[in-house]
Amino acid sequence: MSATSILLPLDPLGRRRLKVAFVGTHGVGKTTLCFDLAAQLKRLDLGVDIVKEVARRCPLPINEDTTFDAQAWILHTQIAEEIEAASHYEVVVCDRSVLDNYAYLVARVGRRAELEPLVREWVRSYQALFKVPVLSAPAFDGKRAVSPSFQQEIDGIIDELVHDLGVTVHRLEPGERDQWTVHALAELGLPTQPPQIDLFAMRE
Repeated sequence: MSATSILLPLDPLGRRRLKVAFVGTHGVGKTTLCFDLAAQLKRLDLGVDIVKEVARRCPLPINEDTTFDAQAWILHTQIAEEIEAASHYEVVVCDRSVLDNYAYLVARVGRRAELEPLVREWVRSYQALFKVPVLSAPAFDGKRAVSPSFQQEIDGIIDELVHDLGVTVHRLEPGERDQWTVHALAELGLPTQPPQIDLFAMRE
């Protein structure tokens, strides 16, 4: 266990664990933020894993042509990969959460009574959710939709779900893009530099 590990919360099994997610619509820079934060956490000598966006591996249509089955696959795969990562690493950084995955499902088939309790309960497993604002229209990346209206539609649904489900999110300020990782660390109660070890005290 590193000197920083003691700053992490205890999970139900008594382990020092932290799980955070960047939430928001597509094309807003969540993936870059995940890697930036993970790199910073590794510098703090923490064991870190990233749960990458599972929608990119979905065998069914996504974006505007998605279906209930496709989004259910994405939602449940997200949960499974978070469980697997948390079993091996102190810190799990998620590129999306169940909340924004559910937003894409809601956009096409509406809110579902059989899934909403799962989303409501699972969203409590994150120690922090950071909402990434829309700064520009999405660029083509080979997978995600490029329609600005679809991007804004998903962003609005996420905000509605945050309100209706009583979810706490930390909203990143649009004008402070270069400080988002620093703000995330501060919100998590973690330093930007590894704690200094007092070598003289260790000799005593």
